[in-house]
Amino acid sequence: MQPTVGRMVHYFSYDTPGGEYKSEPRAAVITQVYNATCVDLCVLNPTGLFFNQNVVQGQDGGKWDWPARV
Repeated sequence: MQPTVGRMVHYFSYDTPGGEYKSEPRAAVITQVYNATCVDLCVLNPTGLFFNQNVVQGQDGGKWDWPARV
């Protein structure tokens, strides 16, 4: 798939070093596309919005990926 502005993706939150919080997928909207694997996002957290720039694709904390098809 090719990322485009307005598409919904998952942003993976960071986990905490002590393990109190695990990495979780969060809903996000692509706001800028640099290439097929690097985008800017508006992340929809339970407590509010957060904007992240130059996010690369992957499933580790701080990265984005396509949601699984169901």
